[in-house]
Amino acid sequence: MHIPEYSQIVSPLYLVTRKKNTFHWGPEQQQAFTQIKQEIAHAVALGPVRTGPDVKNVLYSAAGSHGLSWSLWQKVPDETRGRPLGFWSRSYRGSEANYTLTEKEILAAYEGVQAASEVIGTEAQLLLAPRLPVLGWMFKAKVPSTHHATNATWSKWIALITQRARIGKLNRPGILEIITNWPEGENFGLADEEEEQVTHAEEAPPYNQLPAEETHYALFTDGSCRIVGMKRKWKAAVWSPTRQVAEATEGEGGSSQLAELKAVQLALDIAEREKWPKLYLYTDSWMVANALWGWLERWKKANWQRRGKPIWAADEWKDIAARVEKLSVKVRHVDAHVPKSRANKEHQHNQQVDQAAKIEVSKTDLDWQHKGELFLARWAHDASGHQGRDATFKWARDRGVDLTMDSISQVIHDCETCATIKQAKRVKPLWYGGRWSKYKYGEAWQIDYITLPQTRHGKRYVLTMVEATTGWLETYPVPHATARNTILGLEKQILWRHGTPERIESDNGTHFKNSLINIWAKEHGIEWVYHIPYHAPAAGKVERYNGLLKTTLKALGGGSFKNWEQNLAKATWLVNTRGSTSRLGPAQSQLLHIVDGDKVPVVHVRGLLGKTVWINSASSTDKPIRGIVFAQGPGCTWWIMQKDGRTQCVPQGDLIVG
Repeated sequence: MHIPEYSQIVSPLYLVTRKKNTFHWGPEQQQAFTQIKQEIAHAVALGPVRTGPDVKNVLYSAAGSHGLSWSLWQKVPDETRGRPLGFWSRSYRGSEANYTLTEKEILAAYEGVQAASEVIGTEAQLLLAPRLPVLGWMFKAKVPSTHHATNATWSKWIALITQRARIGKLNRPGILEIITNWPEGENFGLADEEEEQVTHAEEAPPYNQLPAEETHYALFTDGSCRIVGMKRKWKAAVWSPTRQVAEATEGEGGSSQLAELKAVQLALDIAEREKWPKLYLYTDSWMVANALWGWLERWKKANWQRRGKPIWAADEWKDIAARVEKLSVKVRHVDAHVPKSRANKEHQHNQQVDQAAKIEVSKTDLDWQHKGELFLARWAHDASGHQGRDATFKWARDRGVDLTMDSISQVIHDCETCATIKQAKRVKPLWYGGRWSKYKYGEAWQIDYITLPQTRHGKRYVLTMVEATTGWLETYPVPHATARNTILGLEKQILWRHGTPERIESDNGTHFKNSLINIWAKEHGIEWVYHIPYHAPAAGKVERYNGLLKTTLKALGGGSFKNWEQNLAKATWLVNTRGSTSRLGPAQSQLLHIVDGDKVPVVHVRGLLGKTVWINSASSTDKPIRGIVFAQGPGCTWWIMQKDGRTQCVPQGDLIVG
C-alpha cells in the first residue's frame, strides 16, 4: 500500500507521539488524523505483475533536492485507474549531490530502469516518464563538457539505458520516453496522444560545426541583473556572430533569470522580423536550454501549473512556447566558464553577448553600490569572526554573497577590533616575564575547557588550569562545561592546593562569562579577565597546554582517546614532568618567585618545591612512595602529587629528596 505525501500528512501526529514531547491534541492533529484515515481507506494496494500486449508499464522517475525517487505503474484498457507495482527512493551518495540537474535526472531514470527490470523483466516495453528528457542524452553517447559525473559513470548509464531501449521490435522499442503528469491525482490513465514521443526543441550542433550558410541563423543570448541605486535593473542582449552586432533591451524589477527569458524573446523577435526559416539559439543558461528541450511541453499539458500553482513567469513562457511552435528552433547550452586557452569561437561569441548584457552604472549609482558593498563586507567580516581578506571572501561566497576584495580590504583596514588584535600581537607573549613578573607562584592562572569523547560516566569535558609563572597544569573532568562545574574545579584543584589566586584569565564562553562566576570571583577577591575576542594568542599558554594534554592522552590511549578519563591523571603528570635536554619541564623549573612568609609559612621553598621526593611509610615493610612537591601546606608540610594523580599533605620530616 502506498500513500502519497504520507510523511507530510502525519507530521503533526509525530509532535504528540514522541516521548520527549508533551502530549497535546490540537486542531492540526485532529485534521491530520482524519486525513490519514481517508487516505488509508482509498489507498491503492500494490498489484500483481500482469503481462500481455495491452498492458502499459509506466516508470516515473525524479531527482529532488535530497535524493532520487521512482515508481512503477501498470494499466490495462478496461481500468480507469492504474495500479502501482512499487515505489522506491534513496538519498544521494557521495558526489551525486554535486551532479548537474540533468545528470541527477539521468541517474534517477537509470536506477528506475534497473528496479523496473527486476519487477517486469527486460522483455516488456517500458514507458519512461522522467521530469526531464533523458533518452536524447543517452543516444548521443557523448558526455557534455559541463558534466560532473565521471566518464565511467556516464558510460554505465548509456550502456544500460540504450541496451534496454533497443530490446524489442522496431515499432515497439524497449523504452519509450513520454511526458505526462505523475499519478498522484485522481486519474492516472494515459491518453493516446501522450504515448507518442513529445516534440520539443532539438539540440543545436556546436557553433564551429554549423555549415557556413547556417551561421546566419545563429544567435547568442544572455541576461544580467544588477542593483543600481535603490532599484533592481535587468538587461537582455542578443549577439549575431555573422553581423557582429548586438541588440539589447532593459527593464526594472526583474531578476537575471527573467532577463534570460527576455533575451530569448528578443532573439525570436529578430528571427520573425527577418523571416528566418530556422533559429539556432546558443545560451549559457541551463534553465532556458532545459525548458526549450522539454519543460515547455510538460508545462503546457499541465495548463502552465506545477503542483496546483502557476509556474514562474508563466506569461513569458506561454509567449515563447507559442512562437517556438511556428519556428524551427534548435538550442545549445554553452559553457560560460572556460579558460582563454581552451576557448573556441563558440565561447568567444558567448563572451561578446555577456559583455553586451552588462549594465552600465553612473558614478552616482556606483557610490550607492559601493556603500552597499561596504555594508555587506562589514557584516561578513564581523559574522565570520574578523578573519583576513581571503577567509572573509570565501566565507561570504559560501553563503551566496559576492564581495570584492577591495571592499573587504577597506572594511578590515577600518575595523577597530582588528586594530586591537594587531596591537596585541605586537605585545610580548604574556608568559615571557612582562606583567607576569609581578605575580608570585599560584597568583595568576589561565583556564579553558577541552572537549573529548564521552565516557561511560557521561564525562566529555576537561577543565584545564595553567599556572602563569611556571606552567604547572591542573585538570578536572566534568560532564558539562558549566559555570558551576568551573567553580568546583577551581576550588578543588587551585584554591585547596595552591591558595586563592589574584587573577584568572579565560575566554568569553558562557561557562566563564556569567553572573555566577562574577559573584564567586568577587567573594574571593579574584580579578577575572577575559581575552580579546577572536585572538587565540591572548590565551596562548593554556591553548599550548591543551594541545600537549590531548597529544599525551592520545599516546596513552594507543592512538585514540580511549580510556582518557583513567589516563587523565597520568597524562597531567607527564605534561608537568616533561622536559628535554635544552628545556626543563614545569616540575623541574626553578620558580620565578617565592611565596612570602606573610601569606604562607615557608621553610626552604627553593629546596623542595617542584622536586621529586620519596615519602617514608609509617610501616617499615611498605615501600616509599614517589611523588612531586607542587605546593606548601600549613606549617612544615608539603603537598605531594603521586604518579596516579592522588595528592596528600606530608610533613617535611617524612620526605626524602632524590
